[in-house]
Amino acid sequence: MAAYSPGVLVGNWHEAAFLEEDRMRDFIRKRDRGELLMQKISRLEENLLKKINLSVSKDGFICFGDTVMLLSPDNKSSVDSYTGACGNLTLAINLEEISIYSAVSLQAPCGVSAVKTVDPVGRNTFCLLSVDGSSVGEPIRFGQKFGLGTTGGFSDPMLYLASDHKSFIRFAKKSHLQQVFLTDELSYLTCWQATFLDPQLRLEYEGSPVPANSKVIITHCHTNRSLAVPRNFWARSYFGREYEVICHTYLDSHRVEEDKNYWVVVTANPSDDGTMIDRPDPQPGGI
Repeated sequence: MAAYSPGVLVGNWHEAAFLEEDRMRDFIRKRDRGELLMQKISRLEENLLKKINLSVSKDGFICFGDTVMLLSPDNKSSVDSYTGACGNLTLAINLEEISIYSAVSLQAPCGVSAVKTVDPVGRNTFCLLSVDGSSVGEPIRFGQKFGLGTTGGFSDPMLYLASDHKSFIRFAKKSHLQQVFLTDELSYLTCWQATFLDPQLRLEYEGSPVPANSKVIITHCHTNRSLAVPRNFWARSYFGREYEVICHTYLDSHRVEEDKNYWVVVTANPSDDGTMIDRPDPQPGGI
């Protein structure tokens, strides 16, 4: 039988006490630097879900420098409507789980998705950027290139909506079609243009200002494929169920874009704190 040794017990107690003190010092140091996991998540949520004021369209058109939402409008008549995918959806930043736990700001590359949140917050608002030298405040015209940037509610950095041709290693996870993502570099991959909805009138409207809060087609300039929400591909994210956003032009039997490619560039309602999609229809019964 081993002899009782009080020195061993005292030594173990001192070692445990030193380890506990080290852990406490490490905890306090991380807390003071804002590096605790709960602090990172809280800060990320605070910025991504922070209310953002959209720009007011004074003349009914969208302009360079405007802060807007990109909304995929509801289409109740769609026969391909997937359960739970009906209603308005907005384009938003989609962070992978590992980014949520490690990032202190947005990191490129970053994903995007379509979400049911239609209130303007950090993660679903974008700035319309000039890529051809046009001045802030000038209206964007049909066929003119522009960029879409977001900071996600943070002060910086700004990330830019981009896409590129599908390859063996680069494609959308669910549909396996052309991927849409956010990058930190402005290039030919981040250029977009608005196209008039009615194909029979596109030549006539080419070069005309793009109206705000109206349905348009948004096309990626480099690949000539249109931004789309198929609505039948979804994934579970930190914020809940969200829908895949891709670049793919869906054409019907008449070679006309389907509603999956429809977008509304939403601006603020000048009469209150809401958006123009919240504004009641002045002619609810139609004309």
